[in-house]
Amino acid sequence: MTLSVDGAEARVGEHVDGPDPGPDPGPGAAPGPAPAPGGGTRRGLAAVAVGAFCCTLALLAHFYVHPRLAMLPAEARQVWTLEDPEATYLDTARWRTREDAEVTQRTELVARPMPGNEDWAVWSITVDTASRLGLIDHHDRKVVVDRATAEAVNCCGEHVDGDFAVRQAGLVALWPPGAEGAEFPFYVPDMRSAPVMRLRGEDRVGGITARRYEQSVPATQVPGSAREVPAAEMGLDRPGTVRATRWVELARTYWVEPVSGQVVNITEERRETLRTAEGDGGRLVLDADLAMRPEHVQANIQRAGDRARLLDLVRVGLPLVLGTVGAVLLLAGAVRSRLPR
Repeated sequence: MTLSVDGAEARVGEHVDGPDPGPDPGPGAAPGPAPAPGGGTRRGLAAVAVGAFCCTLALLAHFYVHPRLAMLPAEARQVWTLEDPEATYLDTARWRTREDAEVTQRTELVARPMPGNEDWAVWSITVDTASRLGLIDHHDRKVVVDRATAEAVNCCGEHVDGDFAVRQAGLVALWPPGAEGAEFPFYVPDMRSAPVMRLRGEDRVGGITARRYEQSVPATQVPGSAREVPAAEMGLDRPGTVRATRWVELARTYWVEPVSGQVVNITEERRETLRTAEGDGGRLVLDADLAMRPEHVQANIQRAGDRARLLDLVRVGLPLVLGTVGAVLLLAGAVRSRLPR
């Protein structure tokens, strides 16, 4: 028996070619999963959120992390030594002038946190000037320093050689990171004053660019330096002692890496004399052209370079990368969230 359907014949029981409808799911079967609506919108919002986070990190790195990182350390120890192999000084133990003598000036700075104020630090500074025969001069002082400006604060127990009435001012020993000023008051403990350090130009020092600051101080009487000395040793033709004061004249040059504020080199021309009050007698105490030891200069250059690169990375590099990534994600997320579903 055959059936005819639209001109096609088939025997009863024979299979008729056509699409396979697949197995019958049967009654009660669950329908297949449907595409989730709004997937593109959710991905767009996620991109916007991540982009906003990156932009926030960029702003934090530039405006918060960098200023905190750039501050002078709360705890630190630095030592630098200047020397003159052909200095002249007065050996006061024997009242004899020593010429062509090696003289060194060693400065040690120890910084400690200021209790109750994380923006300040307490600096203890000692300066020892010595020859091979022994100590020529010694000074010590304590000062509280603002870690952002590197300037003296004057608040709590500072002193210069035990003089607690003195008021220290200006820069103390280091420069603030990123400083761009052409003039800085720079404290000289001998004079109890802060003559100006002036920017005189830029030099290449060991492969880095450093700003050259100069300070010139005319002969000035050191406060509290009066003492009795043998009159004969002051060139006076009379017995006994005479009252004399110490006078200091100096010219300093500091080379400073501007990004880190690190001092990379120092020279100091120093001349000290004893003078009688009447001006009829005097004696040379020290005449030295001091320069920083080369190994200290190299160490300072390395430290300054490392510090400058870190600060530049946090101030410019990270914000630029994070800001760019954040902006791209914000734009992509905004576009994706507006695409039709």
